Amino acid sequence: MSRRVCVIGGGSSGLTSIKSCLDEGLEPTCFESSDDIGGLWRFKENPEADRASIYHSVIINTSKEMMCFSDFPIPAHFPNYMHNSLIMDYFRMYAEHFQLTKHIRFQIRVLQVKPRPDFSRSGQWDVETENKKGEKEKHIFDAVMICIGHHCHPNLPLHDFPGIDTFKGQYFHSRDYKTAEEWRGKRVVVIGIGNSGGDIAVELSRVTKQVFLSTRRGAWILNRVGQQGVPIDFELNRVLNMAKSVLPFGLVCRLRENKINQRFNHSLYSLQPKHRLFSQHPTVNDELPNRILSGTVQVKPNIRRLRGSSIEFDDGTVEDNIDLVVFATGYNFSFPFLPSNMLPVSGNKASLYKYMFPPGLERPTLAVIGLVQPLGAIMPISEMQARWATRVFKGLNKLPSMDCMLKDIKHKEETIAKRYVTSQRHTIQVDYIDYMDQIAYQVGVRPSLLGLLLRDPGVWLCVLLGPCTPYQYRLRGPGQWDGARQAILTTWDRMAGALKTRPSDIPEPKHSSLTLTLTVGAAALALGYYWNIHNHPSLLIALDPTTWQDKIKPYLPVLW
Repeated sequence: MSRRVCVIGGGSSGLTSIKSCLDEGLEPTCFESSDDIGGLWRFKENPEADRASIYHSVIINTSKEMMCFSDFPIPAHFPNYMHNSLIMDYFRMYAEHFQLTKHIRFQIRVLQVKPRPDFSRSGQWDVETENKKGEKEKHIFDAVMICIGHHCHPNLPLHDFPGIDTFKGQYFHSRDYKTAEEWRGKRVVVIGIGNSGGDIAVELSRVTKQVFLSTRRGAWILNRVGQQGVPIDFELNRVLNMAKSVLPFGLVCRLRENKINQRFNHSLYSLQPKHRLFSQHPTVNDELPNRILSGTVQVKPNIRRLRGSSIEFDDGTVEDNIDLVVFATGYNFSFPFLPSNMLPVSGNKASLYKYMFPPGLERPTLAVIGLVQPLGAIMPISEMQARWATRVFKGLNKLPSMDCMLKDIKHKEETIAKRYVTSQRHTIQVDYIDYMDQIAYQVGVRPSLLGLLLRDPGVWLCVLLGPCTPYQYRLRGPGQWDGARQAILTTWDRMAGALKTRPSDIPEPKHSSLTLTLTVGAAALALGYYWNIHNHPSLLIALDPTTWQDKIKPYLPVLW
């Protein structure tokens, strides 16, 4: 059985990996190359090489109830969408509560991780590290968890921009942007309309003379604030997810696109892409439409060429006297400390079973944690991955054969290629509920809807119709948490708690979110049923209870 575990990285994935090791009785040692925890979310004025870096104003795009670790709710008084400094406060509380920091060795860089000569028998790893003084040390570990994220190496595609070498202004990657003030009164071009590109364009537009936001495809823009002021990710619930799975993809996209366009017409604002909403990772930005409407941000197509201080766009328009170009063009990931043939990365693609396990290892004692881009929060996903990985290390869970893992990897790659526009951003894309349930099933902690209905109807209703919070995965099985039930029932109270900052005698309106969800979900399921039967009459046979009752019997223990 694996005992000593090397955890590489002390960010959110590293912290929850340390805790998962401790929960399973393993002995983690975390190597963190900087002097503090937090990874991506720790703001530093000067970016460090090969490390994620954020700008001062960054606010997370997932709400606190959806992004927290599953057995440690974020305090009710914290805002629903937190500034990076508050995220760091939460991480520190988490680390202190579970006594994680004593397992971290700071300012230690991992140089090399390679299988030991007897790996086929022992599954052990040789790990070489280096401290800030340049002193090297060798270690032997029974397992390794790689928690370095996917925002390490900035993607700066200068070769795609003819004339960049003649540009007289400044240019840099978005990781080097910190604040807007130094660009007051300047003319700026931001390339890329992902979350960073949108945020930086909006922030710069408050002080600059003009911001031009260049995008090849356009983008669908989501607002953090959903219906009735509820965080938009509260719409990530099981009944709507089931409806989404039975309805045609085009219809699901059309319904949501129509809803988004009711806020502002994306075509009118020169933003609407040719691809469907769920064919690209959406951009979350509350202020961009207002900035476009006021003219402080102008949306432009891709850049054709740069010449001196002028930039020509694909539509033939030219903007002169440009002072700065910000490349919000994403990141690349790699594993430089691993043998080159163990986990090669090409075009931001890595062959990993469930985005975690290299399929070719003789012993499953290495796992990558947090290498996903979810439509939803990443922290609970990293936690679920860590819970599974530690059980695999202990031999409590088994991985399928290499052939089965390779088939699963190929199927996922084909699914991504079919659904998403071609982009390095989408190679690790996952849907939050579907992926969480897949991994939770492996661990044995996926919520039992039938069991909850019979034993605890109140919680069943919240799990089915309410936001799919991480607490749902602590109701049963390994790592069950006694506080999970109460955390689920009080989710809405904590969401509202941060908003009640002024006494009021006016009665609160009763939110209709659950009723709306049930109505829309039931209608969607009915439409999906009708569409499937109409287009696939053979499904009528499949729906005959006599044809599937024998097939479902093996799964009945799982439901309970």
